[in-house]
Amino acid sequence: MTDHDWPSSPSDSELEELDQFLRAHGGDEDLLLDGVHGLLTALAIGPAPAKPEEWLPDVLHEPFTDPAEGQRVLQLLAHLNDSIAPELETGAYEPILGEVDDDDEGSTVYTARGWCEGFSRGIDLRASAWESRLGQDTQLMELLGPIIALAIDDGVFEADAEFAELSDEEYDECLAHIPSVVAAVADYWRNHPPSAEEQRAAQDAAASRRPGMQRRRGGRTLH
Repeated sequence: MTDHDWPSSPSDSELEELDQFLRAHGGDEDLLLDGVHGLLTALAIGPAPAKPEEWLPDVLHEPFTDPAEGQRVLQLLAHLNDSIAPELETGAYEPILGEVDDDDEGSTVYTARGWCEGFSRGIDLRASAWESRLGQDTQLMELLGPIIALAIDDGVFEADAEFAELSDEEYDECLAHIPSVVAAVADYWRNHPPSAEEQRAAQDAAASRRPGMQRRRGGRTLH
């Protein structure tokens, strides 16, 4: 596939349209746009691709009442999903982040909480392969370091050991590292694909996962 054959990234207006739909149709624990992007990113760079019917239950939680609207939302989700790999190839990938008000500064700052929540759910969809490899290869854990630090700091992951809270500078530094971490993890799985045993375990887990069921983690996205 040549560069000009790659899907373009969604426009700002398309992202806004999808964001508004997710906000209007989601509950407190459901993924918003940043979370959906994290979910799709984890699947795009992980050990095995996922079909839409595997990840859509983590994004859409009720039937469409308007068929035309439903088709449009599915098109937007497909566009977002299909744009991730080309962005990684061209170095254009950037995470979609949430925003929170900084009461101390009176300004708006970025948060990775929603993105990390979605990323963790993407890992959950291929948990057997991820957990098997993380238990055998410390390189993968090291590559994920900045994302893990953000997830712990934002309360998405619970850590066995006590971690010091990230300073504002450390948090921003971890945010800045997300694109390079995502690219490095994609390269890792490309160069160290899952074994036959890991593939079988992932397939068995995918087959046993019932539509509409999803693993919850503590906390919700802040916007």
